[in-house]
Amino acid sequence: MSELRVLVADDDASCRLVLRAAVERLGYECTVATDGNDAWRLFQEAPPDVLITDWMMPGVDGPELCRRARQRPDDGYTYVILATALGEHEHVLEGMEAGADDYLTKPISPFDVRARLVAAKRVTELHKELERLNAALATQARTDPLTGLGNRLLLHEDLAALHDRAVRYDQGYCVALCDLDDFKRFNDTYGHPAGDAALIELGQLLARETRRGDRAYRYGGEEFLVTLAAQTLPDAVVAMERLRSSVEQLAIPHEASRAGDVMTISIGIAAWHYDDLDTPTTVLDRADALLYRSKAAGRNRVTSDQPEHQPDPC
Repeated sequence: MSELRVLVADDDASCRLVLRAAVERLGYECTVATDGNDAWRLFQEAPPDVLITDWMMPGVDGPELCRRARQRPDDGYTYVILATALGEHEHVLEGMEAGADDYLTKPISPFDVRARLVAAKRVTELHKELERLNAALATQARTDPLTGLGNRLLLHEDLAALHDRAVRYDQGYCVALCDLDDFKRFNDTYGHPAGDAALIELGQLLARETRRGDRAYRYGGEEFLVTLAAQTLPDAVVAMERLRSSVEQLAIPHEASRAGDVMTISIGIAAWHYDDLDTPTTVLDRADALLYRSKAAGRNRVTSDQPEHQPDPC
């Protein structure tokens, strides 16, 4: 696989031939454009690692290509080399101000092309490493370190996006707030390492139990939250009843629990509908109030927005 993807833009056939031969001799992938408009189209389809562009071309000229390359919507970086005729050195600074990283003087020398691409490879590799590190840091900042689930930062970002999609496409969604019953008593009885192990096990269970399109998050402490996209409240209740039962079936001993002799979970489910004026915040508030009702009714149960469905635990 080529280490660099190079786009050459020049309306002069001989210059294109020299540049392409020099690039491909180094083993790099090379695409050529015969004018600025063609170059911009190719750039948008697949942004290259390196752009070598002539100054004067029909359509979009070199400096404008530089400016557009610097405005690419993703976080990638394209190293831009501007080619100018020997008598046009006054254009170099203008090209650099437009966003070029380096320049070549015409007539093109294959040695000069190779030297510029050595620098381009070094810079693009640095940018790719920075992109990888930034992506890793962004993921780390949105991940709960204990359970591996998303944290509250990711939740609020995802919930806002879920709400926007629901409004746009006239879909409902549900939010389920879950809380391990008498978890403080569990820690007091078995110790915090056992509590952490229980949280990890629950996080793994949530990751397994949630369907594709739904997301589970650690909301804080022993609280977890599940978003159920484009799902009706009755279906969400069925899913959360299945989760409640699965937690009970883990059979984690909890002799201090007021809901039984194993670890259990209480859940409150709130639904958002297109006709409602709820915001994500008010849906969360309702789910929290419903969770409190599950706790007050004896724990180890699911309480939802539909009052006729308050099942007893199995």
